Amino acid sequence: MRPLSLQVIVTVALIASVAEGRADPRRLLGLDLYRPVAEGNPLTPGKVKLGRRLFRERLLSRDRSLACADCHQPKRAFTDGRAKAVGVYGRQGPRSVPTIINRAWGESFFWDGRIQTLEEQVVQPILAELEMDLTIEEAVERLRGKRRYRKGFRRVFGWEVNGEDLARALAAYVRTIQAGDSPYDRYLFGRKNALSQEARAGLRLFRGKANCSACHVGPTFSDEDFHNTGVAWPDGKLLDEGRFTVTGKPEDQGTFKTPTLREVARTAPYMHDGSLATLKDVIDFYDDGGRKNPYLDPEIRPLRLTKEEKTELLAFLKSLTGTVKEGF
Repeated sequence: MRPLSLQVIVTVALIASVAEGRADPRRLLGLDLYRPVAEGNPLTPGKVKLGRRLFRERLLSRDRSLACADCHQPKRAFTDGRAKAVGVYGRQGPRSVPTIINRAWGESFFWDGRIQTLEEQVVQPILAELEMDLTIEEAVERLRGKRRYRKGFRRVFGWEVNGEDLARALAAYVRTIQAGDSPYDRYLFGRKNALSQEARAGLRLFRGKANCSACHVGPTFSDEDFHNTGVAWPDGKLLDEGRFTVTGKPEDQGTFKTPTLREVARTAPYMHDGSLATLKDVIDFYDDGGRKNPYLDPEIRPLRLTKEEKTELLAFLKSLTGTVKEGF
């Protein structure tokens, strides 16, 4: 009997999992079958729809000029194209806006990993002085002043607008933001012509000589860990302590969370400070071995890639551009 193909096996598993209520039927190719959901905050169409509206609501910023969606723009894979985040009244933050695609699978949040759940994370930009600069009490009061939100919260949660449910609705929506079904995923799924010869050579480099897969692993292309690449150490001086502010461990000075590489061609500029303008710049940075400092990650070392190899690696990174979906 002919052995079942990978596509058949995955399809059968997905159908069975959906039937048992354990899998997400809207899952994109390349992502895990199961989308993690916080206990006490199940996904429902109504809650996600409410969260989507809140994500686009500018009432949640001090001067009513910004919504979450202004910094996390779908057309830019939920980033904003700036080197540094810009909040109300033009206040500039110290770091770039990270993409929030596939954050349902996240283990910690923000560049320094200071927050552990999406329910906590989604309200932090509302509270931050350099971002939306509003208290939760003020946000709730503003939402209660709008009939559509009074009705929406009662319909979804059964009672008045409150801060806890504001967080639950936003987190539910963010969990639906997915990126997958890229040429790379289709190639792995058996469509050998989905990747060009150049991109296939780049994949070999990604897994081998370039050593990218030491940190960018799994369906989300992130190990959810923190690394010192030297970006925070220009001219040998530490400009951003990174993870150290959370742990207090000396070895965490200048370490930052591994970002996903999905949709990476759409999320320029790069790094926590937006200091690298293009993917070519990123490849050159790693090829040079990052920047030396006392705590440089041992995986960061000169790669000695040829010009042709850099072009191939770039082609592979572009092949991680696929489909981005949000909402139900």
